[in-house]
Amino acid sequence: MKSVTFVALVLCLSAGAALVRAEDPYHFFEWHVTYGTIAPLGVPQQVILINGQFPGPRINCTSNNNIVVNVFNKLDEPFLLTWNGIQQRKNSWQDGTAGTMCPIAPGTNYTYKFQVKDQIGSYYYFPTVGMQRAAGGIGPINIHSRDLIPVPFDRPTEEIDVILGDWYNKGHKALKNILDSGRSIGRPNGIQINGKSNKVGDALAQPINTVEAGKTYRYRVCNVGLRTSINFRVQGHPLKLVEIEGSHTVQNVYDSLDVHVGQCLSVLVTANQEPKDYYLVASSRFTKNPMQSVAIIRYANGKAGSASPALPLAPPEGTQGIAWSNNQFRSFRWNLTASAARPNPQGSYHYGKINITRTIRLANSRAQVDGKLRFGVNGISHVNPIDGTPLKLLEYFDVKPFAVNLMKDEPSADAKLTLASNVLNTTWRNFVEIIFENTEKTIQTWHLDGYSFFAVAIEQGKWSPAKRSNYNLVDAISRNTIHVYPNSWAAVMLTLDNAGMWNLRSEMWERQYLGQQLYLSSLSPEFSLRDEYNLPETQVLCGQVKNLPRINKYSGF
Repeated sequence: MKSVTFVALVLCLSAGAALVRAEDPYHFFEWHVTYGTIAPLGVPQQVILINGQFPGPRINCTSNNNIVVNVFNKLDEPFLLTWNGIQQRKNSWQDGTAGTMCPIAPGTNYTYKFQVKDQIGSYYYFPTVGMQRAAGGIGPINIHSRDLIPVPFDRPTEEIDVILGDWYNKGHKALKNILDSGRSIGRPNGIQINGKSNKVGDALAQPINTVEAGKTYRYRVCNVGLRTSINFRVQGHPLKLVEIEGSHTVQNVYDSLDVHVGQCLSVLVTANQEPKDYYLVASSRFTKNPMQSVAIIRYANGKAGSASPALPLAPPEGTQGIAWSNNQFRSFRWNLTASAARPNPQGSYHYGKINITRTIRLANSRAQVDGKLRFGVNGISHVNPIDGTPLKLLEYFDVKPFAVNLMKDEPSADAKLTLASNVLNTTWRNFVEIIFENTEKTIQTWHLDGYSFFAVAIEQGKWSPAKRSNYNLVDAISRNTIHVYPNSWAAVMLTLDNAGMWNLRSEMWERQYLGQQLYLSSLSPEFSLRDEYNLPETQVLCGQVKNLPRINKYSGF
Protein backbone atom coordinates (compact mmCIF):
# COMPACT_ATOMS: atom_id res chain seq x y z
CA MET A 1 0.00 0.00 0.00
CA LYS A 2 2.88 2.33 0.85
CA SER A 3 4.51 1.69 -2.53
CA VAL A 4 1.27 2.54 -4.36
CA THR A 5 0.96 5.76 -2.37
CA PHE A 6 4.59 6.60 -3.14
CA VAL A 7 4.09 6.00 -6.87
CA ALA A 8 0.97 8.15 -6.86
CA LEU A 9 2.86 10.91 -5.08
CA VAL A 10 5.70 10.76 -7.60
CA LEU A 11 3.24 10.92 -10.48
CA CYS A 12 1.50 13.96 -8.96
CA LEU A 13 4.79 15.75 -8.40
CA SER A 14 5.92 14.93 -11.94
CA ALA A 15 2.67 16.28 -13.37
CA GLY A 16 3.04 19.44 -11.28
CA ALA A 17 6.61 19.90 -12.47
CA ALA A 18 5.45 19.49 -16.06
CA LEU A 19 2.86 22.18 -15.54
CA VAL A 20 5.48 24.53 -14.13
CA ARG A 21 7.79 23.81 -17.05
CA ALA A 22 4.92 24.40 -19.48
CA GLU A 23 4.33 27.94 -18.23
CA ASP A 24 5.44 30.62 -20.66
CA PRO A 25 8.78 32.30 -19.92
CA TYR A 26 9.12 35.39 -17.71
CA HIS A 27 11.10 38.57 -18.31
CA PHE A 28 11.93 40.68 -15.26
CA PHE A 29 12.78 44.38 -15.36
CA GLU A 30 13.61 46.95 -12.69
CA TRP A 31 13.10 50.53 -13.81
CA HIS A 32 14.01 53.71 -11.93
CA VAL A 33 12.11 56.77 -13.17
CA THR A 34 13.97 60.04 -12.63
CA TYR A 35 14.32 63.53 -13.98
CA GLY A 36 17.39 64.30 -16.04
CA THR A 37 18.73 66.92 -18.40
CA ILE A 38 19.19 66.25 -22.10
CA ALA A 39 18.79 68.38 -25.22
CA PRO A 40 16.62 66.61 -27.82
CA LEU A 41 16.49 69.79 -29.94
CA GLY A 42 19.80 71.24 -28.80
CA VAL A 43 18.23 73.14 -25.87
CA PRO A 44 18.99 71.57 -22.45
CA GLN A 45 15.76 70.78 -20.60
CA GLN A 46 14.38 68.57 -17.87
CA VAL A 47 13.06 65.26 -19.17
CA ILE A 48 11.86 61.96 -17.72
CA LEU A 49 14.41 59.15 -17.90
CA ILE A 50 14.05 55.43 -17.22
CA ASN A 51 17.24 53.92 -15.86
CA GLY A 52 18.97 57.11 -16.91
CA GLN A 53 18.05 56.95 -20.58
CA PHE A 54 15.68 58.26 -23.22
CA PRO A 55 14.38 56.41 -25.11
CA GLY A 56 13.83 54.01 -22.25
CA PRO A 57 14.91 50.36 -22.06
CA ARG A 58 13.67 48.02 -24.75
CA ILE A 59 11.29 45.22 -23.80
CA ASN A 60 12.35 42.40 -26.12
CA CYS A 61 10.17 39.32 -25.81
CA THR A 62 8.31 36.54 -27.59
CA SER A 63 4.61 35.94 -28.05
CA ASN A 64 2.92 34.72 -24.84
CA ASN A 65 5.85 35.71 -22.62
CA ASN A 66 5.10 37.09 -19.16
CA ILE A 67 6.43 40.58 -18.44
CA VAL A 68 7.19 41.78 -14.91
CA VAL A 69 8.29 45.42 -14.57
CA ASN A 70 9.05 46.88 -11.14
CA VAL A 71 8.77 50.67 -11.54
CA PHE A 72 10.31 52.95 -8.91
CA ASN A 73 8.92 56.48 -9.11
CA LYS A 74 11.65 58.92 -8.10
CA LEU A 75 9.84 61.96 -9.50
CA ASP A 76 8.09 64.60 -7.38
CA GLU A 77 4.73 63.74 -8.99
CA PRO A 78 2.58 60.65 -9.61
CA PHE A 79 3.59 58.43 -12.52
CA LEU A 80 1.89 55.74 -14.60
CA LEU A 81 2.88 53.79 -17.70
CA THR A 82 0.65 52.39 -20.41
CA TRP A 83 1.77 49.72 -22.86
CA ASN A 84 0.51 51.09 -26.16
CA GLY A 85 -0.85 48.26 -28.31
CA ILE A 86 -0.45 45.49 -25.73
CA GLN A 87 -3.95 44.02 -25.46
CA GLN A 88 -3.73 42.99 -21.78
CA ARG A 89 -6.12 40.08 -22.34
CA LYS A 90 -8.56 39.80 -19.40
CA ASN A 91 -6.35 42.26 -17.55
CA SER A 92 -7.27 45.94 -17.92
CA TRP A 93 -5.89 46.24 -14.36
CA GLN A 94 -2.43 46.67 -15.91
CA ASP A 95 -3.38 49.00 -18.74
CA GLY A 96 -1.93 52.09 -17.09
CA THR A 97 -4.59 54.71 -17.81
CA ALA A 98 -6.34 57.02 -15.35
CA GLY A 99 -9.53 55.04 -15.83
CA THR A 100 -8.01 51.71 -14.83
CA MET A 101 -5.16 52.28 -12.35
CA CYS A 102 -4.18 54.49 -9.44
CA PRO A 103 -0.89 56.22 -10.21
CA ILE A 104 2.43 55.32 -8.60
CA ALA A 105 2.97 57.91 -5.87
CA PRO A 106 6.33 59.71 -5.60
CA GLY A 107 8.86 57.71 -3.63
CA THR A 108 7.02 54.40 -4.10
CA ASN A 109 7.13 51.52 -6.55
CA TYR A 110 4.65 49.31 -8.33
CA THR A 111 5.20 46.03 -10.20
CA TYR A 112 3.34 45.57 -13.48
CA LYS A 113 2.60 41.95 -14.39
CA PHE A 114 1.11 41.09 -17.77
CA GLN A 115 1.32 38.62 -20.62
CA VAL A 116 1.78 39.50 -24.29
CA LYS A 117 -0.84 36.90 -25.16
CA ASP A 118 -1.19 35.97 -28.84
CA GLN A 119 0.64 39.06 -30.06
CA ILE A 120 3.67 39.87 -32.17
CA GLY A 121 4.87 43.20 -33.50
CA SER A 122 6.15 46.67 -32.72
CA TYR A 123 4.77 48.75 -29.84
CA TYR A 124 5.89 51.22 -27.20
CA TYR A 125 5.21 52.34 -23.64
CA PHE A 126 4.74 55.89 -22.37
CA PRO A 127 3.56 57.83 -19.29
CA THR A 128 -0.11 58.82 -19.11
CA VAL A 129 -0.20 61.25 -16.17
CA GLY A 130 -0.78 64.86 -17.22
CA MET A 131 1.56 65.90 -20.01
CA GLN A 132 4.44 63.63 -19.00
CA ARG A 133 4.44 62.10 -22.46
CA ALA A 134 5.96 65.39 -23.66
CA ALA A 135 8.98 64.80 -21.40
CA GLY A 136 9.99 61.26 -22.33
CA GLY A 137 9.56 58.11 -20.27
CA ILE A 138 8.99 56.35 -23.60
CA GLY A 139 10.55 53.17 -24.96
CA PRO A 140 10.04 50.30 -27.43
CA ILE A 141 8.28 46.95 -27.00
CA ASN A 142 9.24 44.30 -29.54
CA ILE A 143 7.35 41.00 -29.61
CA HIS A 144 8.77 38.18 -31.73
CA SER A 145 7.06 35.09 -33.12
CA ARG A 146 7.65 31.80 -31.35
CA ASP A 147 10.28 29.60 -33.00
CA LEU A 148 7.69 27.14 -34.28
CA ILE A 149 5.77 29.88 -36.12
CA PRO A 150 7.15 30.71 -39.59
CA VAL A 151 7.89 34.39 -40.27
CA PRO A 152 7.40 35.61 -43.87
CA PHE A 153 10.91 37.06 -44.18
CA ASP A 154 14.43 35.98 -43.31
CA ARG A 155 15.79 36.89 -39.89
CA PRO A 156 17.43 40.33 -40.22
CA THR A 157 21.02 40.91 -39.17
CA GLU A 158 19.91 43.43 -36.55
CA GLU A 159 16.78 45.24 -35.35
CA ILE A 160 16.89 48.99 -34.76
CA ASP A 161 14.30 50.91 -32.75
CA VAL A 162 13.42 54.32 -34.18
CA ILE A 163 11.46 56.28 -31.58
CA LEU A 164 10.60 59.58 -33.23
CA GLY A 165 8.10 62.37 -32.86
CA ASP A 166 7.57 66.08 -32.51
CA TRP A 167 9.08 67.79 -29.46
CA TYR A 168 8.50 70.93 -27.38
CA ASN A 169 11.25 72.94 -25.72
CA LYS A 170 8.83 73.78 -22.90
CA GLY A 171 8.77 71.23 -20.09
CA HIS A 172 5.79 68.98 -19.43
CA LYS A 173 4.72 70.94 -16.34
CA ALA A 174 4.71 74.20 -18.29
CA LEU A 175 2.67 72.58 -21.08
CA LYS A 176 0.17 71.26 -18.53
CA ASN A 177 -0.17 74.72 -16.97
CA ILE A 178 -0.92 76.17 -20.40
CA LEU A 179 -3.69 73.65 -21.00
CA ASP A 180 -5.09 74.08 -17.49
CA SER A 181 -5.32 77.82 -18.14
CA GLY A 182 -7.58 77.11 -21.11
CA ARG A 183 -5.11 77.68 -23.94
CA SER A 184 -3.55 75.47 -26.61
CA ILE A 185 0.10 74.44 -26.35
CA GLY A 186 0.58 75.54 -29.96
CA ARG A 187 3.04 74.12 -32.44
CA PRO A 188 6.03 71.95 -31.47
CA ASN A 189 9.60 73.18 -31.87
CA GLY A 190 11.05 70.31 -33.85
CA ILE A 191 11.38 66.56 -34.39
CA GLN A 192 13.51 64.17 -32.34
CA ILE A 193 14.82 60.78 -33.43
CA ASN A 194 15.80 58.56 -30.50
CA GLY A 195 16.16 61.61 -28.29
CA LYS A 196 18.27 63.64 -30.71
CA SER A 197 17.77 66.11 -33.52
CA ASN A 198 20.48 66.45 -36.14
CA LYS A 199 20.77 68.66 -39.17
CA VAL A 200 22.42 67.82 -42.46
CA GLY A 201 26.15 68.21 -42.08
CA ASP A 202 26.32 68.04 -38.26
CA ALA A 203 29.91 66.97 -37.64
CA LEU A 204 29.21 65.55 -34.17
CA ALA A 205 26.22 63.42 -35.18
CA GLN A 206 26.57 59.78 -34.16
CA PRO A 207 25.10 56.96 -36.28
CA ILE A 208 21.81 55.39 -35.28
CA ASN A 209 23.39 52.07 -36.34
CA THR A 210 26.23 50.65 -38.42
CA VAL A 211 25.47 48.27 -41.28
CA GLU A 212 27.51 45.76 -43.25
CA ALA A 213 27.29 45.63 -47.02
CA GLY A 214 24.91 43.00 -48.35
CA LYS A 215 23.02 42.48 -45.09
CA THR A 216 19.41 43.34 -44.24
CA TYR A 217 18.19 45.26 -41.19
CA ARG A 218 14.80 45.71 -39.58
CA TYR A 219 13.83 49.21 -38.47
CA ARG A 220 10.91 49.37 -36.03
CA VAL A 221 9.54 52.90 -36.31
CA CYS A 222 7.06 54.46 -33.86
CA ASN A 223 5.68 58.02 -33.89
CA VAL A 224 5.45 58.86 -30.18
CA GLY A 225 4.89 62.60 -30.61
CA LEU A 226 2.06 64.81 -29.42
CA ARG A 227 0.39 66.03 -32.60
CA THR A 228 2.47 65.78 -35.81
CA SER A 229 2.31 63.15 -38.54
CA ILE A 230 5.78 62.27 -39.83
CA ASN A 231 7.15 60.96 -43.10
CA PHE A 232 10.36 58.97 -42.90
CA ARG A 233 12.72 57.76 -45.60
CA VAL A 234 16.30 56.54 -45.98
CA GLN A 235 18.64 58.15 -48.44
CA GLY A 236 19.37 55.83 -51.36
CA HIS A 237 17.56 52.83 -49.86
CA PRO A 238 13.99 51.58 -50.49
CA LEU A 239 11.83 50.49 -47.56
CA LYS A 240 10.16 47.08 -47.61
CA LEU A 241 7.12 47.18 -45.32
CA VAL A 242 6.71 43.92 -43.39
CA GLU A 243 4.63 44.69 -40.26
CA ILE A 244 2.16 47.23 -38.89
CA GLU A 245 1.20 47.10 -35.20
CA GLY A 246 1.28 43.32 -34.93
CA SER A 247 0.14 42.37 -38.43
CA HIS A 248 2.35 40.93 -41.16
CA THR A 249 1.72 42.97 -44.29
CA VAL A 250 1.96 42.33 -47.98
CA GLN A 251 5.60 43.29 -48.57
CA ASN A 252 5.30 46.34 -50.77
CA VAL A 253 8.34 48.57 -51.30
CA TYR A 254 8.19 52.33 -50.68
CA ASP A 255 10.46 55.33 -51.09
CA SER A 256 8.97 56.85 -47.94
CA LEU A 257 6.23 56.13 -45.41
CA ASP A 258 3.83 58.27 -43.43
CA VAL A 259 3.63 57.38 -39.74
CA HIS A 260 0.87 59.20 -37.88
CA VAL A 261 0.87 59.94 -34.17
CA GLY A 262 0.74 56.76 -32.09
CA GLN A 263 1.43 54.41 -35.01
CA CYS A 264 4.23 51.83 -35.39
CA LEU A 265 5.52 49.81 -38.32
CA SER A 266 8.52 47.74 -39.41
CA VAL A 267 10.56 47.97 -42.60
CA LEU A 268 13.46 45.98 -43.98
CA VAL A 269 16.41 47.88 -45.44
CA THR A 270 19.18 46.10 -47.33
CA ALA A 271 22.65 47.66 -47.26
CA ASN A 272 23.40 47.44 -50.97
CA GLN A 273 24.81 50.86 -51.74
CA GLU A 274 28.30 52.42 -51.77
CA PRO A 275 29.84 52.10 -48.27
CA LYS A 276 29.49 55.55 -46.67
CA ASP A 277 27.01 57.47 -44.51
CA TYR A 278 23.34 57.84 -45.42
CA TYR A 279 20.63 59.92 -43.80
CA LEU A 280 17.44 58.60 -42.27
CA VAL A 281 15.08 61.57 -42.67
CA ALA A 282 12.01 62.40 -40.57
CA SER A 283 9.93 65.36 -41.72
CA SER A 284 6.60 66.79 -40.60
CA ARG A 285 3.39 66.28 -42.55
CA PHE A 286 0.44 68.66 -42.93
CA THR A 287 1.98 71.45 -40.82
CA LYS A 288 2.15 75.16 -41.55
CA ASN A 289 5.83 75.36 -40.67
CA PRO A 290 7.77 72.32 -41.95
CA MET A 291 10.11 70.55 -39.51
CA GLN A 292 12.83 68.02 -40.22
CA SER A 293 15.48 65.97 -38.47
CA VAL A 294 18.00 63.42 -39.69
CA ALA A 295 19.90 60.47 -38.27
CA ILE A 296 22.90 58.70 -39.76
CA ILE A 297 23.06 55.12 -41.01
CA ARG A 298 26.76 54.28 -41.36
CA TYR A 299 28.33 51.53 -43.43
CA ALA A 300 31.13 49.59 -41.77
CA ASN A 301 34.46 50.57 -43.39
CA GLY A 302 32.72 53.54 -44.96
CA LYS A 303 33.95 57.10 -44.68
CA ALA A 304 32.37 58.98 -41.76
CA GLY A 305 30.74 62.28 -42.62
CA SER A 306 30.32 61.31 -46.25
CA ALA A 307 26.52 61.52 -46.50
CA SER A 308 25.26 63.53 -49.41
CA PRO A 309 23.45 66.76 -48.49
CA ALA A 310 20.91 66.00 -51.23
CA LEU A 311 18.04 64.46 -49.26
CA PRO A 312 15.28 62.34 -50.80
CA LEU A 313 12.27 64.46 -51.63
CA ALA A 314 9.38 64.67 -49.20
CA PRO A 315 5.91 63.74 -50.47
CA PRO A 316 3.51 66.53 -51.50
CA GLU A 317 1.59 68.60 -48.96
CA GLY A 318 -1.88 70.15 -48.96
CA THR A 319 -4.75 68.47 -50.77
CA GLN A 320 -2.37 66.51 -52.99
CA GLY A 321 -0.48 65.37 -49.90
CA ILE A 322 -3.63 64.00 -48.29
CA ALA A 323 -4.52 62.11 -51.47
CA TRP A 324 -0.94 60.75 -51.63
CA SER A 325 -1.05 59.65 -47.99
CA ASN A 326 -4.48 58.05 -48.31
CA ASN A 327 -3.43 56.13 -51.41
CA GLN A 328 -0.50 54.82 -49.40
CA PHE A 329 -2.87 53.75 -46.61
CA ARG A 330 -4.97 51.86 -49.16
CA SER A 331 -1.88 50.02 -50.37
CA PHE A 332 -1.32 48.51 -46.90
CA ARG A 333 -2.67 44.96 -47.05
CA TRP A 334 -2.87 42.09 -44.60
CA ASN A 335 -0.66 39.16 -45.57
CA LEU A 336 -3.37 36.49 -45.69
CA THR A 337 -1.01 33.52 -45.95
CA ALA A 338 1.43 34.53 -43.18
CA SER A 339 1.05 33.32 -39.61
CA ALA A 340 1.17 35.88 -36.82
CA ALA A 341 1.21 34.81 -33.16
CA ARG A 342 -0.58 31.54 -33.90
CA PRO A 343 0.21 28.86 -36.51
CA ASN A 344 -2.95 29.48 -38.54
CA PRO A 345 -2.68 32.04 -41.36
CA GLN A 346 -3.89 35.57 -40.66
CA GLY A 347 -6.39 35.24 -43.50
CA SER A 348 -8.20 32.35 -41.82
CA TYR A 349 -10.17 34.95 -39.85
CA HIS A 350 -12.86 36.21 -42.24
CA TYR A 351 -13.87 39.43 -40.51
CA GLY A 352 -15.73 40.68 -43.58
CA LYS A 353 -18.33 37.91 -43.26
CA ILE A 354 -19.36 38.72 -39.69
CA ASN A 355 -22.64 40.59 -39.17
CA ILE A 356 -22.33 44.02 -37.59
CA THR A 357 -24.37 44.25 -34.38
CA ARG A 358 -23.74 47.88 -33.52
CA THR A 359 -22.49 51.01 -35.30
CA ILE A 360 -20.86 53.74 -33.21
CA ARG A 361 -20.19 57.04 -34.98
CA LEU A 362 -17.74 59.29 -33.17
CA ALA A 363 -17.19 62.92 -34.13
CA ASN A 364 -14.36 64.92 -32.57
CA SER A 365 -14.91 68.60 -31.80
CA ARG A 366 -13.45 71.59 -29.98
CA ALA A 367 -15.25 74.29 -28.05
CA GLN A 368 -14.94 76.75 -25.21
CA VAL A 369 -16.38 75.67 -21.86
CA ASP A 370 -16.47 78.40 -19.23
CA GLY A 371 -13.97 80.35 -21.30
CA LYS A 372 -11.48 77.48 -21.56
CA LEU A 373 -10.48 75.28 -24.47
CA ARG A 374 -11.93 71.76 -24.40
CA PHE A 375 -12.13 68.85 -26.85
CA GLY A 376 -14.81 66.20 -26.98
CA VAL A 377 -16.54 63.28 -28.65
CA ASN A 378 -20.22 63.42 -29.62
CA GLY A 379 -20.82 66.37 -27.31
CA ILE A 380 -19.06 64.90 -24.23
CA SER A 381 -15.69 66.17 -22.99
CA HIS A 382 -14.27 63.48 -20.72
CA VAL A 383 -13.13 64.28 -17.18
CA ASN A 384 -11.86 61.81 -14.61
CA PRO A 385 -13.66 61.64 -11.24
CA ILE A 386 -12.65 64.61 -9.07
CA ASP A 387 -11.24 62.40 -6.32
CA GLY A 388 -9.09 60.48 -8.82
CA THR A 389 -10.73 57.09 -8.34
CA PRO A 390 -10.21 55.02 -11.52
CA LEU A 391 -13.49 54.22 -13.25
CA LYS A 392 -12.64 50.52 -13.38
CA LEU A 393 -12.31 50.41 -9.58
CA LEU A 394 -15.62 52.21 -9.13
CA GLU A 395 -17.24 49.66 -11.42
CA TYR A 396 -15.57 46.66 -9.78
CA PHE A 397 -16.58 47.68 -6.26
CA ASP A 398 -20.08 48.70 -7.46
CA VAL A 399 -19.42 52.32 -6.48
CA LYS A 400 -20.72 54.27 -9.44
CA PRO A 401 -20.97 58.03 -9.01
CA PHE A 402 -20.65 58.34 -12.79
CA ALA A 403 -23.40 57.86 -15.34
CA VAL A 404 -22.82 55.49 -18.24
CA ASN A 405 -23.96 55.90 -21.82
CA LEU A 406 -24.21 59.70 -21.62
CA MET A 407 -22.72 59.72 -25.08
CA LYS A 408 -24.95 58.62 -27.92
CA ASP A 409 -23.89 56.36 -30.77
CA GLU A 410 -24.25 59.24 -33.24
CA PRO A 411 -22.74 62.74 -33.24
CA SER A 412 -24.63 65.49 -31.52
CA ALA A 413 -25.97 68.35 -33.62
CA ASP A 414 -25.28 70.67 -30.68
CA ALA A 415 -21.82 72.24 -30.81
CA LYS A 416 -21.72 72.56 -27.01
CA LEU A 417 -19.63 70.22 -24.88
CA THR A 418 -20.70 68.69 -21.57
CA LEU A 419 -17.97 67.83 -19.05
CA ALA A 420 -18.51 64.30 -17.68
CA SER A 421 -16.86 60.92 -17.29
CA ASN A 422 -17.48 59.33 -20.67
CA VAL A 423 -18.12 55.58 -20.28
CA LEU A 424 -19.92 53.57 -22.94
CA ASN A 425 -21.31 50.17 -22.02
CA THR A 426 -20.83 47.54 -24.70
CA THR A 427 -22.09 44.00 -25.13
CA TRP A 428 -19.36 41.45 -24.69
CA ARG A 429 -18.38 39.58 -27.87
CA ASN A 430 -20.47 41.79 -30.12
CA PHE A 431 -19.00 42.63 -33.53
CA VAL A 432 -19.08 46.40 -33.87
CA GLU A 433 -18.32 49.05 -36.42
CA ILE A 434 -16.80 52.35 -35.27
CA ILE A 435 -16.83 55.36 -37.58
CA PHE A 436 -14.46 58.24 -36.75
CA GLU A 437 -15.74 61.47 -38.30
CA ASN A 438 -13.41 64.46 -38.53
CA THR A 439 -14.99 67.71 -39.69
CA GLU A 440 -12.07 69.79 -38.42
CA LYS A 441 -9.16 71.17 -40.44
CA THR A 442 -6.46 69.09 -38.74
CA ILE A 443 -5.63 65.41 -38.99
CA GLN A 444 -6.69 63.16 -36.09
CA THR A 445 -5.44 59.83 -34.80
CA TRP A 446 -7.34 57.46 -32.51
CA HIS A 447 -6.11 54.55 -30.43
CA LEU A 448 -8.07 51.79 -28.68
CA ASP A 449 -6.57 49.90 -25.76
CA GLY A 450 -7.34 46.20 -25.27
CA TYR A 451 -7.99 45.34 -28.92
CA SER A 452 -6.89 45.38 -32.49
CA PHE A 453 -9.38 46.44 -35.14
CA PHE A 454 -9.61 46.10 -38.89
CA ALA A 455 -9.04 49.47 -40.56
CA VAL A 456 -11.40 48.95 -43.47
CA ALA A 457 -11.67 52.46 -44.98
CA ILE A 458 -10.61 56.09 -44.90
CA GLU A 459 -12.38 58.52 -47.23
CA GLN A 460 -13.01 62.21 -47.59
CA GLY A 461 -16.49 63.63 -47.13
CA LYS A 462 -19.34 62.43 -44.95
CA TRP A 463 -19.97 58.82 -43.95
CA SER A 464 -23.26 57.09 -44.73
CA PRO A 465 -24.32 53.41 -44.68
CA ALA A 466 -23.87 53.34 -48.44
CA LYS A 467 -20.12 53.86 -47.90
CA ARG A 468 -19.86 50.30 -46.63
CA SER A 469 -19.67 49.19 -50.25
CA ASN A 470 -16.19 50.77 -50.32
CA TYR A 471 -14.88 48.84 -47.29
CA ASN A 472 -11.97 46.46 -47.63
CA LEU A 473 -13.59 43.31 -46.25
CA VAL A 474 -10.82 40.92 -47.29
CA ASP A 475 -7.31 42.07 -46.31
CA ALA A 476 -7.49 45.25 -44.24
CA ILE A 477 -4.73 45.63 -41.67
CA SER A 478 -5.52 44.57 -38.10
CA ARG A 479 -4.03 47.34 -35.94
CA ASN A 480 -4.71 49.52 -32.90
CA THR A 481 -4.33 53.12 -34.13
CA ILE A 482 -6.09 54.82 -37.04
CA HIS A 483 -5.74 58.30 -38.51
CA VAL A 484 -8.48 60.48 -39.98
CA TYR A 485 -7.66 63.21 -42.49
CA PRO A 486 -9.35 66.64 -42.29
CA ASN A 487 -13.00 66.60 -43.41
CA SER A 488 -12.83 62.82 -43.70
CA TRP A 489 -13.96 59.66 -41.95
CA ALA A 490 -12.39 56.32 -41.08
CA ALA A 491 -14.12 53.01 -40.40
CA VAL A 492 -12.87 50.14 -38.24
CA MET A 493 -14.44 46.81 -37.28
CA LEU A 494 -13.75 44.56 -34.28
CA THR A 495 -15.10 41.95 -31.91
CA LEU A 496 -15.42 43.14 -28.30
CA ASP A 497 -14.08 39.90 -26.86
CA ASN A 498 -11.72 41.29 -24.20
CA ALA A 499 -13.56 41.93 -20.95
CA GLY A 500 -12.46 45.05 -19.07
CA MET A 501 -12.46 48.85 -19.16
CA TRP A 502 -10.64 50.13 -22.25
CA ASN A 503 -9.57 53.63 -23.21
CA LEU A 504 -10.50 54.91 -26.68
CA ARG A 505 -8.57 58.15 -27.08
CA SER A 506 -7.13 60.77 -29.31
CA GLU A 507 -3.39 60.23 -29.64
CA MET A 508 -3.01 64.00 -30.01
CA TRP A 509 -2.14 64.40 -26.35
CA GLU A 510 -3.42 67.96 -25.97
CA ARG A 511 -6.81 66.78 -27.18
CA GLN A 512 -6.74 63.67 -24.98
CA TYR A 513 -5.83 65.73 -21.90
CA LEU A 514 -8.67 68.17 -22.57
CA GLY A 515 -11.39 65.57 -23.06
CA GLN A 516 -11.21 63.81 -26.45
CA GLN A 517 -11.43 60.29 -25.08
CA LEU A 518 -13.85 57.77 -23.60
CA TYR A 519 -13.88 54.32 -22.04
CA LEU A 520 -15.56 51.20 -23.39
CA SER A 521 -16.78 48.90 -20.62
CA SER A 522 -17.15 45.30 -21.69
CA LEU A 523 -18.22 42.85 -18.96
CA SER A 524 -18.62 39.11 -19.24
CA PRO A 525 -22.18 38.26 -18.08
CA GLU A 526 -20.89 35.11 -16.36
CA PHE A 527 -18.31 36.94 -14.17
CA SER A 528 -15.92 34.09 -14.86
CA LEU A 529 -12.15 33.98 -14.45
CA ARG A 530 -12.15 32.49 -17.92
CA ASP A 531 -13.02 35.98 -19.19
CA GLU A 532 -11.46 38.47 -16.76
CA TYR A 533 -9.04 38.43 -13.85
CA ASN A 534 -9.94 39.57 -10.36
CA LEU A 535 -8.39 42.66 -8.83
CA PRO A 536 -4.68 41.80 -8.32
CA GLU A 537 -3.61 41.50 -4.71
CA THR A 538 -0.89 44.08 -5.23
CA GLN A 539 -3.12 46.63 -6.97
CA VAL A 540 -2.94 50.11 -5.46
CA LEU A 541 -6.30 51.43 -4.24
CA CYS A 542 -7.07 55.13 -4.02
CA GLY A 543 -9.91 57.64 -3.85
CA GLN A 544 -13.29 56.29 -2.83
CA VAL A 545 -12.14 52.65 -2.72
CA LYS A 546 -8.90 53.17 -0.81
CA ASN A 547 -10.13 51.62 2.43
CA LEU A 548 -12.62 49.10 1.05
CA PRO A 549 -11.94 45.39 1.69
CA ARG A 550 -10.63 43.59 -1.37
CA ILE A 551 -13.05 41.24 -3.07
CA ASN A 552 -12.84 38.51 -5.69
CA LYS A 553 -15.69 39.29 -8.02
CA TYR A 554 -14.98 36.60 -10.58
CA SER A 555 -15.01 32.86 -9.94
CA GLY A 556 -13.91 29.55 -11.53
CA PHE A 557 -13.89 28.67 -15.20
